[in-house]
Amino acid sequence: MNRLVVVTVGKTHSGKTTFAAKLEAQMHNAIVIDQDNHAAFINTYYKSLRPKEGPNTLKYAVTQTIVDYAADQTDCHLILCNSNLARKGRIDVLNYFRSKGFRSILVYLDIPDEVLLARVAGSQRSKAIFRSASTFEEVLARQQSESHKPEMAPPAEGEADHLFTIRTSEEVPAVIGKILSISGRS
Repeated sequence: MNRLVVVTVGKTHSGKTTFAAKLEAQMHNAIVIDQDNHAAFINTYYKSLRPKEGPNTLKYAVTQTIVDYAADQTDCHLILCNSNLARKGRIDVLNYFRSKGFRSILVYLDIPDEVLLARVAGSQRSKAIFRSASTFEEVLARQQSESHKPEMAPPAEGEADHLFTIRTSEEVPAVIGKILSISGRS
């Protein structure tokens, strides 16, 4: 089987988790790996082990262990659901999967900031994932202020085998259909 890795990219509340869940429900033999779940787990059970500042290396280690297991011990298609906004990190993830024979798909949820602001304002999402921020408004403001930096450039053609950009929720079904076609199931 030719396996796929689908990597979602987008700011907070852009719909990455919703998209991943919808794709997983329709894609045969696929699993979502969501770093927010790992952060909530760590914050619930291992809060004292979290790094006090700098990158959350514990969260990354948990995620990498799950990714390694899924890539090496299963035959599942993988759907990675976290922001992946930094270009270098995104390229590193894609190169990791290329080295394991996966075909890669980037799904960039490029939702307008005014829509994100409204979603954040009305959000009922748990804040159990937070380590350094206290609100989703704070996370979005940081992501907006960093978005002009070259290292935070949006995905470009050639980074992955396939790139899809979603600007409205109405585009989601068509992108899922294209991914299912790529996977050999439409």
